[in-house]
Amino acid sequence: MKKKQNLKIGIVMDSIKFIKIEKDSSFAILLEAQARQHELYYIEINDLYLRKGQSYATAKIIEVQKKEKNYFNIIKKKDMSLNELDVILMRKDPPFNTEFIYATYILERAEEKGLLVINKPKSLRDCNEKIFISWFSKFTADTLVTRQLLKIYDFWKEKKDIIVKPLDEMGGKNIFRIKKNDPNFSVIIETLTQYENKYCMVQTYLPEVKNGDKRILIINGKPIPWCLARIPKCGETRANLAAGGIGKVQKLSNEDWEIANYLGPVLKKKGLILVGLDIIGNKLTEINVTSPTCICEIESKKNISITGDLINYIEKKIYKKRLSNDSNSF
Repeated sequence: MKKKQNLKIGIVMDSIKFIKIEKDSSFAILLEAQARQHELYYIEINDLYLRKGQSYATAKIIEVQKKEKNYFNIIKKKDMSLNELDVILMRKDPPFNTEFIYATYILERAEEKGLLVINKPKSLRDCNEKIFISWFSKFTADTLVTRQLLKIYDFWKEKKDIIVKPLDEMGGKNIFRIKKNDPNFSVIIETLTQYENKYCMVQTYLPEVKNGDKRILIINGKPIPWCLARIPKCGETRANLAAGGIGKVQKLSNEDWEIANYLGPVLKKKGLILVGLDIIGNKLTEINVTSPTCICEIESKKNISITGDLINYIEKKIYKKRLSNDSNSF
């Protein structure tokens, strides 16, 4: 039997110099890939470029290790076609801005020439992490996406307790809870919409958040059976870990399974291979497709390998492609 060859795995992410390795999901993926003897290519968004319709990057071949002050080492730097890689993981954090979109165009050119890109560039553009929940409204709380101050005002007066957030941020940044008779309503809305020049999302406040904002991970359409419930610290509305939330690993509830199993096939069809659903109570609040996190927190508490599931998928996909190419060469 022919020996399986090692893969060249690229990853587009923010600067590796500033990550926290104990909880960084991208770093956990790199560790798992390296443990299987695959070669790692680290790329920042600034490293991507196009020339004559071909996608390139100024990539760094790296090695990683779980040592706090010496966790990565650059072996070599090289300019290369992205199609020299077997797969590239697009893990650039939001903001989801025009620069991010431009990067997906570069990745898409390589994808068209055979590169496996996770997640699919077109779907990264199509499936905004906030707005995409509107395609599954039977699972969501009442949600409004608008730039109009009056529409938001009417929604607030009807619901009396709302959450307002931008469409292009992460980690709880610029998320506001506005309660009944809040004197700061106007300034918050004017700031978020930039005086009706920018869309924002408005949702009914869900008091179940006190029990946790659950992050449910899905790989290739299949939900991971354990989630991370992020519980807000005292006096805080936001449950995000970046905003001080406390993480608690727990089994998926029946409602969680219903939502995750319904979305799984849709996400898989769109080439969204690694996705994080956010669920409060039994309501879907976000679908994270850019760089979903919480892998480390779940793996540290349960005897499962989420990163292993992802690399298994990549290996199976690439080895099948190689076998097909070898068969066609005869």
